[in-house]
Amino acid sequence: MKRVGLFCGGYSSEFEISLKSAQTIIDNFPLGYEVVPIHVFEDGWFVPQDSEKFPFSIEHMSYQTADKACKIDIGLIYIHGNPGENGKIQALLDMKGIPYVNSNALASELSFDKWYCNQFLSRFGIPVAKSLFLKSRTAFTESEILEQLGLPCFVKPSDSGSSFGISKVSKAEDLSAALDKAFEEGDTIVIEAFLKGTEVTCGIYRSPSGIIPLPLTEIVTDNDFFDYEAKYLGQSQEITPARISESIRDLVWEQSKEIYSLLQLRSIARIDFMIVDGVPHVIEVNTTPGFSTASLVPQMLGVYGKSIRDFWTEIFEVELK
Repeated sequence: MKRVGLFCGGYSSEFEISLKSAQTIIDNFPLGYEVVPIHVFEDGWFVPQDSEKFPFSIEHMSYQTADKACKIDIGLIYIHGNPGENGKIQALLDMKGIPYVNSNALASELSFDKWYCNQFLSRFGIPVAKSLFLKSRTAFTESEILEQLGLPCFVKPSDSGSSFGISKVSKAEDLSAALDKAFEEGDTIVIEAFLKGTEVTCGIYRSPSGIIPLPLTEIVTDNDFFDYEAKYLGQSQEITPARISESIRDLVWEQSKEIYSLLQLRSIARIDFMIVDGVPHVIEVNTTPGFSTASLVPQMLGVYGKSIRDFWTEIFEVELK
């Protein structure tokens, strides 16, 4: 029986969310595999078993229990942020010659960075919000930012997979604090012009029969936008299927499949859109979307009529060929 190392936790603010996602996957794992959770901390990686935890060797991709040495055969990375969603563990597994069930290192790193991903997609004619990229607080003056993007606008960490550090700025005097908040979460930030429309998100994956877009979810948040509290603390309505026309739904599905192919994604991804005057604009691409029982993709699977176990079984079948 092949042993699958499920990497979870990570170095971002969404450590606990990653553990919840991993537990849902463990509870619904494809039959015929042994799954081993690997908790990734900045000060060490560990395999928890019962009340103990055993150090995981990055060099040997193995761990030693009280009575035996165990090496993983396959990797599944489910870390929301560094060092999983940005492709670092994928690159490590590539170097060790261990197959994994995720988008590869390049696709993960590119899609992880909000600025670079959207700039890449815009070159292929996919609509995105007008934006500015900042590597430091002095890259643009606040007046330059407001002149080019107007109000309201969104300030986001560009190189962070976390939902933390994002602000919607509606007043000029709030911009400075939003920039500071974003730089606390990442080394670079992106500032985007406001898109007024209907927010929807599309789960998408590869199955043996091809690329499958799942039923769209419409996001109606009680907050200013779909932030951490709206996403994880119940301060939003998540309506599946989305209340949009079939023609716009089909357009989002086709655009999702195009993006999935352009980025050379694998396994599950979730692509967020804002529909403005009938035109879907990409917000961001997530290669490790939340997968707790309350998360969006499991909700989509429920409407689609596919069990979580069958879903992962299909992914393992196609991605490990």
